[in-house]
Amino acid sequence: MWGMIATWRMALEGVSEAAELLEKEGNASDAIVRAICAVEDFEYYKSVGYGGLPNEEMEVELDAGYMDGDTFDIGCVGAIKDYANPILIARALSKERVNNFLVGAGAEKYAHRHGFVRKNMLSERAKIHYHNRIVENRDQELKPYAGHDTVGMVCLDTQGHMTAATSTSGLFMKHAGRVGDSPVLGAGFYVDSQVGGASATGFGEDVMKGCVSYEIVRLMKEGMHPQKACDQAVQTFDRELRRRRGKAGDMSLIAMNQKGEWGVSTNIDNFSFVVAGEKQKPTVYLAKKDEAGNSYFEEADEAWMEEYMRVRTAPLAYK
Repeated sequence: MWGMIATWRMALEGVSEAAELLEKEGNASDAIVRAICAVEDFEYYKSVGYGGLPNEEMEVELDAGYMDGDTFDIGCVGAIKDYANPILIARALSKERVNNFLVGAGAEKYAHRHGFVRKNMLSERAKIHYHNRIVENRDQELKPYAGHDTVGMVCLDTQGHMTAATSTSGLFMKHAGRVGDSPVLGAGFYVDSQVGGASATGFGEDVMKGCVSYEIVRLMKEGMHPQKACDQAVQTFDRELRRRRGKAGDMSLIAMNQKGEWGVSTNIDNFSFVVAGEKQKPTVYLAKKDEAGNSYFEEADEAWMEEYMRVRTAPLAYK
C-alpha cells in the first residue's frame, strides 16, 4: 500500500513523478522530495521556488520544511535566497543532530558549505508581477498580496514509512525576513508513520496560531478518519479565530493516515489538491463545502485543467 496527497493543482506533475517511484517500492523520502522539486523548478507557479514572487525589496525568499515520520527528524529553512531547491536543503538539515532550522544568511552559508546549487530565483515573469504591483499601488500603501499557495505533501510508501514536506515563496510583497507557517513544525506540516501526516496552505500568520497540522495528526491518533480530523480541526479553529479576532485567514489542510486513507478541509471556495495511490492514478480534485460546512470533492474536469494552465502561462507585459 502506498499513497500521496498534495496541495493545489500545481503538484500534479510532481506527484505523478513520485507515483512512478512509489510503484517500484521507492521510499517516501525520495518520492516527496522529487515531487516538491518538480514544483520548485517550474517557473510558471508563482508561489513556490523559481518564479516565486518576491518580497517588498524584490528579493525572492524561500521557506521549506521536511519531516520523517519514522524518526521524527525535521529540517527547515526560512527566508533563504539564491538556492534552487530549498526542500533539498531542508532534508539535509533533518540529518543533523542539532541546527535543524536555519534562516536567512545562516541557511545560505550551510547550503554553500554543502554544495547545493546556487541560482538567481527571480524570474523575468516575477519581475513583471513586481513592477505591475508597484504601478497599481502607486498612490496607496503597499500591502502583501493575498496569494499564498504553499505546496504541501504527505507521502506513504509500501514499507509504511511516511514523510511530510512543504515549500513556498510566501506572501508577495512581504517584509524581508518574514517566515510563515510552512517551515514551522506542527503548523505547516507534521507526520508520524504510526498515525499519519498533515500539511497546510493558507495565511501563515493564522495557521501558526492553531498548530493545525499537528492537531489533525493528534485527532487521527485518537482514531478519527483523516476526513473527520481535517474537518474538525479546520472548522473548530476557524470559528475560534472569528470569535476572538473577528476574522480568519485562509486555511486549507490535507491529511493521509498510515492506511492510505485521506482527508481535506478548507475555509475557502477554490482549493484544489492532488491524490495518488496504489489503486488511483494521480488525480486533481476541487474541494467544496456543503451547507453545514463539511467538505466534499469533485474531480477537476478537462476545461478546468486547461484554464488553470492557461492563466498561469499567459504572456505578461509591463504596465
